Amino acid sequence: MELFNNLALGFMTAGSPANLMFCLIGALLGTLIGVLPGIGATATIAMLLPITFQLEPVSSLIMLAGIYYGAQYGGSTTAILINMPGESSSAVTAIDGYQMARKGRAGAALAIAAIGSFFAGSVSTLLVAIFAPPLTAVALQFGAAEYFSLMVVGLVSSIALAHGSVIKALAMVSLGLLLGLVGTDIYTGTPRFTMGITEYADGLNFVALAVGVFGIAEILRNLEGDFNRTVLMKKVTGLLPTKDDFRQMVGPVLRGTGIGSALGILPGGGAILASFASYTVEKKISKTPEEFGKGAIAGVAGPESANNAGAQTSFIPLLTLGIPANPVMALMIGAMIIQGIVPGPNVATEQPALFWGIIASMWIGNLMLVVLNLPLIGMWVKLLTVPYYVLFPTIMAFCAIGVYSVNGNPYDLYAVAGFGLAGYLLSKLRCEPAPLLLGFVLGPLLEENLRRAMILSRGDPSTFVTRPISATLLLIALGVLIVVFLPSVKAKRETVFQEEG
Repeated sequence: MELFNNLALGFMTAGSPANLMFCLIGALLGTLIGVLPGIGATATIAMLLPITFQLEPVSSLIMLAGIYYGAQYGGSTTAILINMPGESSSAVTAIDGYQMARKGRAGAALAIAAIGSFFAGSVSTLLVAIFAPPLTAVALQFGAAEYFSLMVVGLVSSIALAHGSVIKALAMVSLGLLLGLVGTDIYTGTPRFTMGITEYADGLNFVALAVGVFGIAEILRNLEGDFNRTVLMKKVTGLLPTKDDFRQMVGPVLRGTGIGSALGILPGGGAILASFASYTVEKKISKTPEEFGKGAIAGVAGPESANNAGAQTSFIPLLTLGIPANPVMALMIGAMIIQGIVPGPNVATEQPALFWGIIASMWIGNLMLVVLNLPLIGMWVKLLTVPYYVLFPTIMAFCAIGVYSVNGNPYDLYAVAGFGLAGYLLSKLRCEPAPLLLGFVLGPLLEENLRRAMILSRGDPSTFVTRPISATLLLIALGVLIVVFLPSVKAKRETVFQEEG
């Protein structure tokens, strides 16, 4: 009964005219970003963080959440129509979706992707509503030692699930932790690594780092690419799947929803890992695996369901523990901090309207997406013809304006330019920026809980291994770190990421 009361509060909050408008804006903007290859939800949310200063907390977070799951919908459109996924999580969809389009079944492929996404998004949001409250209750019992150990698990998991070299991922997390130390010591008030620049006394600007590493660096990477895009401008017809299509998609959608819901919770997992896992499962259990790559319906329905389910359940660790499961969730934590909200289990008890409003908005946003996206396919396709030489300079200008508007500090413009160049160079070295951002966000929290636990234990470090939950979490982190360096696991991991590439 309490669940229904909480959901009623959530729908009342999300259903206000202002929040409905921002939910719609987020969903449509997310779809647009998903359609346009080369930008991505992470970069977009990073660029829009400055705008959230001017909005109510609930409205801003509802909009940012809409951008994230809306981008999963939009990514499938370009994957199917032009074999160029707008989102990394839609890369698998392109394998069979584009082949369906070449056979004249683009409409059916788009509808299958939309229906699978809607079902998975709705079910996984229900899972968020069911499991978030009990997890929050457990998290409220955590002390400083448990939180420290939990964050160690999160950082180690992000290393294990990052693309490419484990050593490089470890280096990126370490760099993020070091950048998080810049500023004033929270206990002694002593400046650390500020290089005498008073503007950095409060630490490096999170918005400048996020916009630089993800936004500016992403644009610089795209400037290297091919500017020519072959866009299918024919009218897309046949948007209603046949009975046989529905029969073939039921199993993959259900399995994809389950796989995505489970993997979305893992730090570093989320939509990308879920979509590839779903495709692998569908191909292995199929009676006709030779059809995959030639327009198999399961190759579209499964991954699209999985990536949307993963996007939704990644909110569970964010809302219950204040731990980001992926870079987008790290940016969401940044948005909460900007609004003066302390991420963690207290959000559910101290700000229930915010907590349940975000959850309810996911249902509303998913409904908006499935109703609006299919009729707007023609418009999305036309947007693909916008030349990059118009798009990229416009985005960079808005990035600079947004970053400067946060504090009115010119040093932030130097910082965003520096982080942009650094992000670009790191990408050339095949270093994934996601662990860096997770390290930067979790670093101050990790330090705070480490020092608090040591103060409470009077300097006794055994407190981390004598408390059962803390010890268990540290053993999990150690186990993950050992396993990922095993030769067999390392070889399999490299094979998987080569296939993703």
